[in-house]
Amino acid sequence: MTATPTQGTIRLPVKDEHGCFNIRLESIGGYGANIAGKMLAEAGVLYQGLNGSNFSSYGSEKKGSPVKSFIRFAEPDTPIRVSAPIEEPHIVCIFHEALIRTQPVVDGLRPGGTVIVNTRKRPEEIRQMLGVDDVTIGTFDATTIAVETGSRVNMAVLGAIARAAQFLDPEAIKALIVDTFSKKYPHTVPGNLRCFDRGYEEIEFQYFGPSPDAGTGRGRPSAAAYGYLNMPIGGVIPNPGNMALKDLSASRQGFLPAFDREKCIDCAQCDLVCPDFCFVWEQGVDKRGRPAMVLKGINYQYCKGCLKCVEACPVDALWEIREQDGWAEAHTVRHSDLLTVGR
Repeated sequence: MTATPTQGTIRLPVKDEHGCFNIRLESIGGYGANIAGKMLAEAGVLYQGLNGSNFSSYGSEKKGSPVKSFIRFAEPDTPIRVSAPIEEPHIVCIFHEALIRTQPVVDGLRPGGTVIVNTRKRPEEIRQMLGVDDVTIGTFDATTIAVETGSRVNMAVLGAIARAAQFLDPEAIKALIVDTFSKKYPHTVPGNLRCFDRGYEEIEFQYFGPSPDAGTGRGRPSAAAYGYLNMPIGGVIPNPGNMALKDLSASRQGFLPAFDREKCIDCAQCDLVCPDFCFVWEQGVDKRGRPAMVLKGINYQYCKGCLKCVEACPVDALWEIREQDGWAEAHTVRHSDLLTVGR
């Protein structure tokens, strides 16, 4: 280790009833929230002398599925005796703006807490989307930072969290980045450090005080797990739905395929490799006037941005673009048999 712990000198700005400062990362698989949580905990414990713990929760799908990472810090003389998921965080970091639409990302946020969002929007817009008050909202474009520095989104997020949680020493986190990557991946260290620095510098914070027209300031209460007191009776389906209602837009990592109908030869190579049946076909005629199935476009509601179709297209009718606000909704082509249930 290259940093010396400053044991006994750090005091947390706020604490819960257990004496802990709580951070919750809301992400999807592939953004590096799991490793970001581990590195935050290591920086606090090994480099600054704090007590800390970390664990993550994710599904078997790994990449593309929702991920939560939980980090607790306590002062050196306070043991951490809680190992449950964090339901009332002081800081929530949202790795993908679309998670606001699909996941209860600010559940239990404490009054006066902080929300960090990877987005191109301003804090005022995010506050309206979240519907909370008595909160500090920080926004920055971590995806662009990661692309321009040749790094990953999680490195920019580490910088933003270090700025928000002022007791975390950014130099300690940078020392951990060097120690973590210099042995196996030394070529990534400069880019990771630049990404961290830009995340620290470019995040924009704004505080929104209590107001009667906003939410409670704590988000919605966390839903309790089913138990013997609240388990539905047999045969009841409390959340009916099917694949037509699924929205995979939160699984995209800032890129998606664009489609050029003029170049398309209707070879269906894209449809063969698409794992989510995003491509919309209709009965039509080919260039010789014969009856044939014609590709009309992409239903971006089901597109998770894997870009396998771009690799498979033999005529460059599909190509990769950076996702812009509203672009997918404006260019989506819906399946005719799902027009009612898929909206």
